[in-house]
Amino acid sequence: AVQKQRFKLGFHVNTFHLTTLLTSLSIPPLQHSLIPCIPTTPSKMARISQLALAACLALSALHADAFTAVPSQTYVSTRNQPLFLSSTEATGSSLKRLPDSAVELTLHVPAAATSAAYDKVLSEVAKKVSIPGFRKGAKIPPQVLENAWSKNGGKRGLKTMAINELVGELIETALKEEHELEPIGQPSLVTSAEQLADTFTPGEELDLTVKCDVWPEIQFKQVEGQDKPYSGLKGSYKRKPFNQERFDAAMRDLLERYVKLEQYDDASHALTTGDACKVNMAGYMATADGEKGEPLPNAASGDDVEVVLGEGRYMEGLVEGLEGGKVGETVTVKVRFPDALKNKDLAGKDAIFDVEILSASRRTLPEVTDEFANEVREGLTAESLKDELRNAVDSQDAQEYMGVRNAALGKALSDIIDVDVPDTLVTNQAREKYALMMTDMRDSGMADEDIKQLINPENFIKYKDIQKDDIVRDFKISMAVDEIARLENIQVPAYQVEEQIQSLKDQAAKEGQSTEGLDDEQMRRKVESTLERRMVYDLLAEVAELEVEYVNDDEFDEDLLEKLAQESLEREQVAAAEQASEEA
Repeated sequence: AVQKQRFKLGFHVNTFHLTTLLTSLSIPPLQHSLIPCIPTTPSKMARISQLALAACLALSALHADAFTAVPSQTYVSTRNQPLFLSSTEATGSSLKRLPDSAVELTLHVPAAATSAAYDKVLSEVAKKVSIPGFRKGAKIPPQVLENAWSKNGGKRGLKTMAINELVGELIETALKEEHELEPIGQPSLVTSAEQLADTFTPGEELDLTVKCDVWPEIQFKQVEGQDKPYSGLKGSYKRKPFNQERFDAAMRDLLERYVKLEQYDDASHALTTGDACKVNMAGYMATADGEKGEPLPNAASGDDVEVVLGEGRYMEGLVEGLEGGKVGETVTVKVRFPDALKNKDLAGKDAIFDVEILSASRRTLPEVTDEFANEVREGLTAESLKDELRNAVDSQDAQEYMGVRNAALGKALSDIIDVDVPDTLVTNQAREKYALMMTDMRDSGMADEDIKQLINPENFIKYKDIQKDDIVRDFKISMAVDEIARLENIQVPAYQVEEQIQSLKDQAAKEGQSTEGLDDEQMRRKVESTLERRMVYDLLAEVAELEVEYVNDDEFDEDLLEKLAQESLEREQVAAAEQASEEA
């Protein structure tokens, strides 16, 4: 059920604010029956401008043809409590499957139910009308109520309301309980309630036929030679070459931790690059003429300090000044502190050190052998050590290409799943993308008047047709990823969720954004969903057969990389936001 909730798409905005925006932007209001199609929960789309929100409302019909549909054919239930039925008769229904995960349901409504529905409508109307001679809410004869309701269609109007009451009460129950289907969006009567009212008689049986999109069923195609159809996905993507320099540096750092020191017996040995020595250091600020000045703070000097003669290890001049020195000697070394030194009083300044050489040692780095690897961690071999280090080094770069990798996995995944995507979901997602496109146009400087010219049913239908294939593919991939998470019982550790939430808050604070008013629980659900989807992609990557093409910097399309990474991030955010909004 949670999985299905994630994909009930559509903007979550306040109807009142949308209506106000419509008026302020002079966009004609919709037929009243379409307005309730918009849920009245807080917005999850922070980027959407006022104009885009107005576009959302202007395109809020659940189907593209709803712009011209008769209002009553798009049913919106108004019931507050279940319809009371006391009868030995039971409703029955027959189901016809339609393309794109739609169904046509014919419901056989017993006489007792039609009578109860009409009586309920009469009771509700009696509370609203004022009729001379009758107290408000008193039991009023049906004929009197029908006459009092003449401005609203009289008896035909009341029967229309009763038919809508039956649809709202019985259709969802029949789909869920009798046929075990999850409806998406609003069911619509094949024959309008007004037309049915012409032949409807309370107390007599009635057949109601509706069309409705239902939650699709996903099926994986069987892949020869694989226990699980999503194992061994084939695909390819491009990335920059492996960073050998970073690997070499990481290996040197590891070897340095296991370096062996052997003290020189020859007191006449002159220090050279690669040696290590123990020294006492006394430092002084350098005067303008290069002489010793005031003593340096204790923190800049020290006794029994180990110095390794190697390039780039210390402040400029120290290693060079020690080369050639011998045990027992005191050498004077001129240095310059780094400009980036935290102590601003010393940063970039010249200094002079008297360095007493206490001992000198030969440094020997171990070779990368099986014995050495086993010393690092029991059970490691030289090759497995290199592989682990290579993977650790490459994982830093790999994060940069996560979007293109996931895109390759998603494309392969979409080829092995069968699912009919209902038009309701396509329309809602197209509406969201259309609204965002309007926002981007406005952010790019296009005038509101020019943008408003684009907001019409014809343009939206064209846009939807263009975007449909991409929307269907993305939906199939998202549905498959969630199904794999369920099948593999993937669960995100709580500490990872908390770490990510704290990281997001820290980043917001760093950028000067207030974190007050944030819904921690909603953020937690969103973060958990995002991390779960990443874990699924990582699992797929581990068992996939992906070909990686390494290309040089001048061959790599940085714009494409950024676009794919952004699209991957947006898909994760949309899916996570949908889950968070629906579970709230």
